[in-house]
Amino acid sequence: MMASARNGTLYLGVTSDLPVRTCQHRNGLVDGFSKEHGCKLLVWYEAYDDLDAARLRELQMKKWKRAWKIELIEQHNPQWKDLYETLF
Repeated sequence: MMASARNGTLYLGVTSDLPVRTCQHRNGLVDGFSKEHGCKLLVWYEAYDDLDAARLRELQMKKWKRAWKIELIEQHNPQWKDLYETLF
């Protein structure tokens, strides 16, 4: 999940290459919602071996209330730190 800032705009998506995709978002290389709203901080992620399982989880989470997403972020990343560097 990408965010514009703590408690800011959230973007949720699936990718098969999280470091590359995160770098694209951070540098504004991906047109669309995340670029328009400045979602450049990687604040939460889950890893899956099965892409279909990841897509199912994404669809489920997109139906979640915003408060639930914020609660999930704060359980695992209470300071809303950018997790990009933890990918390496």
